[in-house]
Amino acid sequence: MAFKHTLAAALVLFAAIGSAVSSASAETFRIVGFGDSLMAGFSLGPGEGFTDRLQAALRAKGLDVSVANAGVSGDTSSGGLARLDWSVPDGTQLVILELGANDMLRGVAPAVPEKNLDEMLARLKARKIGVLLAGMRAAPNLGADYQNAFDAIYPKLAAKYGVTLYPFFLDGVAGVPGLQLGDGLHPNARGVDRMVEGILPTVEKSIAADGGAS
Repeated sequence: MAFKHTLAAALVLFAAIGSAVSSASAETFRIVGFGDSLMAGFSLGPGEGFTDRLQAALRAKGLDVSVANAGVSGDTSSGGLARLDWSVPDGTQLVILELGANDMLRGVAPAVPEKNLDEMLARLKARKIGVLLAGMRAAPNLGADYQNAFDAIYPKLAAKYGVTLYPFFLDGVAGVPGLQLGDGLHPNARGVDRMVEGILPTVEKSIAADGGAS
């Protein structure tokens, strides 16, 4: 993932989320995609990022939804925890929580992202905001012990907080030729469409569980 994380980006993010939420009608089901560069749409053009494509796919099914992009390229779980409260505005009904990949790529001990994600889930639960937890998987080159400990974070926390788990955010894209940018880490536009196709039924179920969006 890209590791650039600046105050300017954070301010732009805050303004964008506020605009997206305030423009939605009272009936619109409000979703925030909260994560790193995979959520932010690293190196993609306008309308090609995950949140834009997910919003379009949901609306094509007749659902009245808005999907705000609260992704920051380079963000770790620690960075996400630090900005969670202001990045998820009041009135949000569902958060797609996608963090941990940058911790893994930096070789951070799995206990750190687990603790941070645990705190994020606790805060969102206290605010009565639904969560869809998007899992990540460790790279095999980090060794079996690290891989097993890291991969276990997401199902463990999903069970603890009773939230929906999408096991692997990059399912169908990671390692698939033609669906990634040149860095071999981030999805291209076709890859994003594949990600949206994969997660869409889970998002629809989460919307229905939290009151629907007709």
